Amino acid sequence: MKKNQTTHFMTGIFIIFFVAIFLILTGRFIYIQASGEVQNVSLEEWAIEKRTSSYTLESERGKIFDNNGMTLAYDMPTYRMYAIVDPAFSENLESPKHVDDPVSAANKLAPLLDVDEKYILDQINKGIDTQRTQVEFGNAGRALSQSEMEAIDDLNIPGINFYRESSRYYPNGMFASHIIGFARDEEVETEDGAIVRQVKGIAGIENEMNDLLGGKDGYISYQRDLYNKKLLDPNEVIQEPENGDNVYLTIDQKVQTLLEDVMSQVEDKYSPERITAIVMNPKTGEIVAMGNRPSYNPNNPSNVENWYNDAISTPFELGSTMKMFTWAAAIEEGVYNGSEGFKSGSYKINDRVKAINDHNYGKGWGTISYDEGFARSSNVAASKLVWEKIGPDSFLEYLEDFHFDQLSGIDLPGEVGGQILYNWPAEKLTTSFGQGSTATPIQLMKAATAIANDGQMVQPYTIKQIVDSTTGKLLEENETKVVGNPISKETAQQVKELLVSVVQSEHGTGSRFNLRDYSVAGKTGTAEIPNPEGGGYLTGTGNNVYSFLGMAPADDPELMMYVSVKQPDLETENGIESGSSPVSFIFNHVMENSLHYLDIEPDKDDSTDLQQIEIPDLIGKKVSVLREDLISKGITVNVVGEGGQVSASNVKTGESILPNERVILVTNEPTMPDVTGWSMREVLKLAGLLGIELDISGHGYVYKQNIDEGSSISQDDKLHVELIPPTEIGEAEESDDEEE
Repeated sequence: MKKNQTTHFMTGIFIIFFVAIFLILTGRFIYIQASGEVQNVSLEEWAIEKRTSSYTLESERGKIFDNNGMTLAYDMPTYRMYAIVDPAFSENLESPKHVDDPVSAANKLAPLLDVDEKYILDQINKGIDTQRTQVEFGNAGRALSQSEMEAIDDLNIPGINFYRESSRYYPNGMFASHIIGFARDEEVETEDGAIVRQVKGIAGIENEMNDLLGGKDGYISYQRDLYNKKLLDPNEVIQEPENGDNVYLTIDQKVQTLLEDVMSQVEDKYSPERITAIVMNPKTGEIVAMGNRPSYNPNNPSNVENWYNDAISTPFELGSTMKMFTWAAAIEEGVYNGSEGFKSGSYKINDRVKAINDHNYGKGWGTISYDEGFARSSNVAASKLVWEKIGPDSFLEYLEDFHFDQLSGIDLPGEVGGQILYNWPAEKLTTSFGQGSTATPIQLMKAATAIANDGQMVQPYTIKQIVDSTTGKLLEENETKVVGNPISKETAQQVKELLVSVVQSEHGTGSRFNLRDYSVAGKTGTAEIPNPEGGGYLTGTGNNVYSFLGMAPADDPELMMYVSVKQPDLETENGIESGSSPVSFIFNHVMENSLHYLDIEPDKDDSTDLQQIEIPDLIGKKVSVLREDLISKGITVNVVGEGGQVSASNVKTGESILPNERVILVTNEPTMPDVTGWSMREVLKLAGLLGIELDISGHGYVYKQNIDEGSSISQDDKLHVELIPPTEIGEAEESDDEEE
């Protein structure tokens, strides 16, 4: 009886327990159905989120142009390959949408991606084993060109698909690299914490104007089914991307190209530690060209030897180029008499200060005038002017008026200023001829605009204007800014006359810089290099920074150029160092041709005006007629192919070029030309015209090519060229003869 009571009691407890559970669960279901929420999560929102796909609509990064509208940097479309490996994508479908035969897929893909077949197969199998939806193929499957993507797509391999991406491309290769800089993909965290890949400027204008160039990505979202197909009512939302703005630079592509080629020749011949060159319009402050060696190709900025733009970020002792400001200060102060004589050779102000010696080991040239002292670049003359005529305190004020105590303010990142060392008498003396105190080339150029520009000193700049890439509307434009008047017009004119004597007089140190068609006003410099180990300065042949700052035409300069070459491997002429040889080679070639290209009237009576040649209509014209016409005008012509009509060219109709420039005429039946002796830039242009991939090794000029002359060309071809310096071509040919 007692047992039955216990049983009934426990039965009642279980009934109550299960009824309670039932009521709780039923109540919970009723609540979820009524509210549509689970643990404060809306089921409706959760369902929408699960079936909504969202994709980024990439904005196009703004382009960078030269001052004539030639493209220097742009976004080139590339593709990233991926493989769908989940069989669920092929359910209820007639043809598979996933990789159904991994072995066959790997066999077909490996040759086109230039990787081992096993690598492709491992990536696909790894995705299958881990039950992933899709897999990618690392660097092998990224940055595919249009032709590479199409070649893979033509294989019709199930499950192989592509994402369209953009890759920053620089069509001129190693060209104004320290001005333009480069941009690359980086992982960036967004405001909502997501990690996305964005193109970010790393150096140069790409870095300085990154926010303006970068634009703003958009997105598209819609609701889809399990197979990623849009629903009938997809709730599609589109936020259009905002493309970046375009930046136009002051540099001129033709002048910059000329500078790059000439610097490369000097680099190959003299193997200097550093080369720096700036071409500038002294009237406006516009930088027409700027280059450094070592440099780099922004399309492949790996193993960069020199990240710094030496023209703006590497201060050094300028040497005798500083003397033009010493003489300018003396003239402006009214204490200068050019015909007054002084004893050259050595100068000592007292027993405590080391004597100042002229550059010919203190021998001097006897008693000479201050005008002759400038032409001969006398250190003694400069020291006496500061110490006895101007006064050290007044000279310091002039240095500050020329802005040697501040940055130039150029619109490029990474500028570093020099330092005026002016505490002790010895420092005040050595500063007068460019030793001890330091400055950058751009500081020197800025100061020299006052001499070239009738006393008005102008701000240097590289950004010409900013344009809306969508509407073409001009958003911002730089103008000439006068930032100082350290000297009068009369003083500037007198200093220019002294600078002319450096180049033209029998005593001048700059006779090598005498141009054929234009008069030059300029000043040479031979700066000593501080010894990093034992103090003092380096000694021995070539252990200097050789430089020249020149402007032309001398009376009314349209261009001003600075060139410095550090520690070149010099030959000697009759036992005398020829440090100005590599400097004059760069200056003379670039200035002479640039002035002609810019249609500056020669000011020498016996000048031979190099007429620019205007390119006629090319596309669709008969090759034979065009070739004869262009050759008769002094143009180097290379015909690519056997076709009778021109289908493409590296120059445009109406474009003006100088004689001896190479014009490439691609016919309607292109074949591979012999590119031996071509420069890297010319081969880059050819590859772009033919639409083939290019692989370059070495530097200098083309010596070997992997595709034989006359071979037919297809977009699947890859041209490999070997470049060597011109000084090694003879040795290489002898070596080839021996092997044969």
